[in-house]
Amino acid sequence: MVSEEERKERLDALIELIRPAVQQDGGDLNLISADVETGVVEVQLQGSCSSCAISATTLQAGISRILQDRLPWVTEVLGDVDDELDFETSAAMGRGAYVPKY
Repeated sequence: MVSEEERKERLDALIELIRPAVQQDGGDLNLISADVETGVVEVQLQGSCSSCAISATTLQAGISRILQDRLPWVTEVLGDVDDELDFETSAAMGRGAYVPKY
């Protein structure tokens, strides 16, 4: 059986593996909390992610899927974006090429 300490270490390592992809678009990914007994992990997208039209997709189809696929103990990934930045500042940080079509 994998210890709680090992689970946390593997989660931290996986977050660090994912983080550069988010940072490439001017955002960041932070681990807010992780309950290794219940499997609930909470993350937050920051920077340009707060103005990004696909941040919810990044959280659910990207980060959540990766964490649950690679860490069998993860049962749920909760996520949100940091809304402390105003829209203009957040949008100015973005480097991604995604433009919504509608």
